[in-house]
This record gives sequence, structure tokens and C-alpha cells, in this order.
Amino acid sequence: MLSKEIQLEVNKGAMLPLMEEFYTIQGEGFHTGTAAYFIRIGGCDVGCHWCDVKESWNAELHPPTGIDVIVSNASKYSETVVVTGGEPLMWDMSLLTQKLKQNGRKVHIETSGAYPLTGTWDWICLSPKKNKLPTQTVYDNAHELKVIIYNKHDFIFAEEQAEKVNDNAILFLQPEWSKKEEMTPLIVDYVMKNPKWRVSLQTHKYLNIP
Repeated sequence: MLSKEIQLEVNKGAMLPLMEEFYTIQGEGFHTGTAAYFIRIGGCDVGCHWCDVKESWNAELHPPTGIDVIVSNASKYSETVVVTGGEPLMWDMSLLTQKLKQNGRKVHIETSGAYPLTGTWDWICLSPKKNKLPTQTVYDNAHELKVIIYNKHDFIFAEEQAEKVNDNAILFLQPEWSKKEEMTPLIVDYVMKNPKWRVSLQTHKYLNIP
């Protein structure tokens, strides 16, 4: 159990359950191939069965860390900072993004959109999940829609999500890693027939980097 004082700091976003932080190459979506510092925040109740960071789900396993420390670490490495999870929007992102931007960082988020949008973002990557659909604020503000394709039915889900997201969002289809051999040819064929979509791959896994 957290002390009452620390819990208050977490509630207002001055401390966050930090799982890990690392400098690497963005592997997916619009910014593939660019250097970025990743901040992975613990806590997620969306529960994707194919999640590759299930250890992020339980926020209690990840110690609350002051955002001044997080911002200081990030600012040593990269102009671009990506906040991911878990599901970072479970927490109030306002203070974190404010301090990152005060330090001159470009601030991106990767989110399922299952919680209302907080924080000020230069780029919002929305990756919606069927079992907990995005909130309207995230649909309205997403720069990028990235739908994971695990089976053929996910193409239907992708089109449903494309109808809900704002008109400026760039649309990506990405094979789920364990099904990539089966799904990638289907995605390629689908994008050629439906060119409003683009292909996203988890290139960091091909490159064997975090």
C-alpha cells in the first residue's frame, strides 16, 4: 500500500508508476526508424491476450517515481519522448507533458484510448482494442490510428475504428507478432485494395532492439 502522501502525488500525476525507460529506435507506425526515448508507465486494465508487456499491467509492481526524475532522464537522451504502457491514460498526464515540453521535448503517446485524454501531445498514436473501446476525446485528437491484425475479423474492426477517428488521422494496419507470417500477406493485399491504409511492422523486433 502506498502512503496517503504518495497516493495523492500519484493521483495528480506528480508521481507515476514507472516500469522502465530506455533510448531506442521507434519500431512502429508513422515515426518508424526515428530515435526516441521511451517512458513505459505501469498499469493497464484493457487486457489484450497477445500483449507483449503483460508485466506492465499491475501498477503496484512499479514504484511511483517523481516526474522531475523522469523528465531529467529523458532530456539527457532525445528530443522526442514517447510515453507508453501499460495504458498511460489511466493516469493524469498533464504535469508530465507540461514539464517535458518546458524542457523542449516533442512528446508522443501510444494509447488504447480507453481513458479520456489528458496532457498536451505533439503526436497521439491510437491503437484501439475491442474489449475496451476508445473515448471520444482520443478519437477526436489522434494523429495516427494503428490497428493490430490478429485474425481476419480484425479488418472489420479496423474499418469500424477508421469511421470513428478524426479525418486527419493516418491509418495503419499492423500484424500481431505471433501471427505475422499468416497476417502480413493479408495486410499487404488489403492495403493494395484499400490504399487509405498503410502497413506498419514491428521493425524493432526484426532489428532485435527494445
